[in-house]
Amino acid sequence: MARRHRPPPPAPLPQRAGIDPVRLRLPADPDGEWATVRDHLLARFGPAVGAARVEEMLRDGRFVGVDGAAVGGGEPYTAGRYVWFHRDFAAEERVPFEVGVVYRDERMVVADKPHFLATTPRGGHVTETALARLRDTLGLPELQPAHRLDRLTAGLVLLVVRAGDRGAYQTLFRDRAVRKEYEAIAPYDPAVALPVTVRNRIEKERGVLTARVVPGEPNAESRIELVEHQGGLGRYRLLPATGRTHQLRVHMNGLGLPLLDDPLYPVVQDRAPDDYARPLQLLAKVLEFTDPVTGAPCRFESRLRLAQWPR
Repeated sequence: MARRHRPPPPAPLPQRAGIDPVRLRLPADPDGEWATVRDHLLARFGPAVGAARVEEMLRDGRFVGVDGAAVGGGEPYTAGRYVWFHRDFAAEERVPFEVGVVYRDERMVVADKPHFLATTPRGGHVTETALARLRDTLGLPELQPAHRLDRLTAGLVLLVVRAGDRGAYQTLFRDRAVRKEYEAIAPYDPAVALPVTVRNRIEKERGVLTARVVPGEPNAESRIELVEHQGGLGRYRLLPATGRTHQLRVHMNGLGLPLLDDPLYPVVQDRAPDDYARPLQLLAKVLEFTDPVTGAPCRFESRLRLAQWPR
């Protein structure tokens, strides 16, 4: 009979600025390389942060065990033991826009994410993310996003309040059971026949800023509609059927209608990465789906507006 996998114990440390503590399970040590906990921590983290910093964290009781008590560096090494700690956060410039809450109940939060704010911690954006801010301000430590929205795109993000419900809402996005509607501002060209459905294959290589269209089986589909135009600009409704990285930006650019203030398409621009005065003119405006828990129809609309459209 297969042995049932036991879930890890709950973290004995609270979140800090909306970020979970790091959980470390001490690995097997068949060669007896680490006599003490200190030996392993120095080997594992010393090259990244320096041995002196690891020693300082041990002295300050920053590493704790399952009971929340500080782990002494001189304690014997025990494979399989759980240790938690909070990593040091690098200083991050605050994104000067707030996260709005469009809807909230006991299962979900629908947030209005501003431009320039990442959805989840990644790379150099950890505390300056929508998830960290909302966990902290709403007091919802289990909050998790059901999907992601690009950092430069503003608009609606669905987050799940309880960890046990996350799978049901993630499945909606995986199965394309959510109608997503975006708004975009781009040049108006009467020669471009709209509406149109664009289907092609988009690939994005790790470490490369832009995505590109390549030959092969289509993996990206978007419907592009013109809502209105004035002054040489068009306001467009974008309806993605798939969710490839930069999909809408690539599809609009391929039509010869690159989004206003896009720093990557049609060409990568040499400008400050966060030019707050020039946000990408792309907004995740509408989310529609059937609630997988209650069966109720849901429709949410962003309260944000794109700055470049004449009012």
